[in-house]
Amino acid sequence: MDTNNIDALYKRYLEKNMSPQELEEFRLLILDTGREDMLDERMERHWNELTEDTMIFLPEHKADQIFGRIISQPLPRARKVRLFPRIAIAAAAVGIIALGISLFFTPHKFKAAMEPGNQAHGAPGINSATLTLSNGRAIRLSDAASGELAAEAGVVISKSPTGQLIYEIKGNSRHGGINKLSTANGETYQIRLPDGSDVWLNAASSLSYTPDLLSDGKRSVQLEGEAYFSIAKDQAHPFIVRCKGQQIEVLGTQFNVNAYADEPVVATTLFNGAVSVNTGGQSKRIHPGEQAQLSAGRLSVQKVDVDNVVDWKNGDFALNHVEFKTAMRKIARWYDMEVVYDQGVPDNLESGGWISRQQPLSAVLKSIEASGLVKFRVEGRKIYVMQ
Repeated sequence: MDTNNIDALYKRYLEKNMSPQELEEFRLLILDTGREDMLDERMERHWNELTEDTMIFLPEHKADQIFGRIISQPLPRARKVRLFPRIAIAAAAVGIIALGISLFFTPHKFKAAMEPGNQAHGAPGINSATLTLSNGRAIRLSDAASGELAAEAGVVISKSPTGQLIYEIKGNSRHGGINKLSTANGETYQIRLPDGSDVWLNAASSLSYTPDLLSDGKRSVQLEGEAYFSIAKDQAHPFIVRCKGQQIEVLGTQFNVNAYADEPVVATTLFNGAVSVNTGGQSKRIHPGEQAQLSAGRLSVQKVDVDNVVDWKNGDFALNHVEFKTAMRKIARWYDMEVVYDQGVPDNLESGGWISRQQPLSAVLKSIEASGLVKFRVEGRKIYVMQ
């Protein structure tokens, strides 16, 4: 079958104008592994041709749900499925899946895949954190009602109706003790600091600061884990992030810092503005699209794909060209699991693809397994990895 025939069938299907014979031909085309590249190319062209109005037809969260249903099912042995890039998923969902073709499984299996009892392991994480005040009082934010939570050092701390933690200076602020916002595995949270800066905290992370944010005339926070910062401009008061042996200084910009204790590299990635990274007498100034990496005491700078860096903030796992064990650490933090590797699993594996963090763990692991990279076995809160 040539490209013109594929285009014709694809177009007729989108228009819901197929005969039963053409529908069967199209179904066989989709199941033909030898036609994957041609079909992917056609779906991508369709995606690029969509207008904003047309795209409302299938919102992104709906595409995520549909994709989750597909990958949570066992596939025929003759069919191997890649971890698709986002654009192919969306195009496939708009062009084919949302219109009702059962590609790999029967209708009753399709329905069963989304029933709560079938998600045996690893529900996705939640929007939650614990705020510890300077007097030692701990507030579980997912349990707290919206409104004022506390007042310290002239600063009012509240929870917005959308779940954001907000600090506001009321009257004369004064230096207070340390507040600490911390997330466990499987949690993420957003905070607005008293200067108007926003911080998104990833799983298994913490941010420590004074209620008024000021220390020695500078805005200052201490980070453990990972966070995305959107810093309000204030020429008179530089913003300092201290983490894992280094200091990051900005005036107003957006950047991501990954400083987990179990990661070999501390990575600071810049999205706009400028950032100065300093450690052990070394100093690097990075520009948008660059990442400062601190490894074994050495500070270096390189260009990176920034979309892969903030996948977590956008609700995704972006795994393209990511070291496999690095990817598994991301997954373990989000689903609160421990990863155990068989001795035969090498260190130099590279993952690929994209999947929503809102999928159950079983769907994520089946996606990776379908790529042929490794196999998994889940027992309790442990993920066993083998080849």
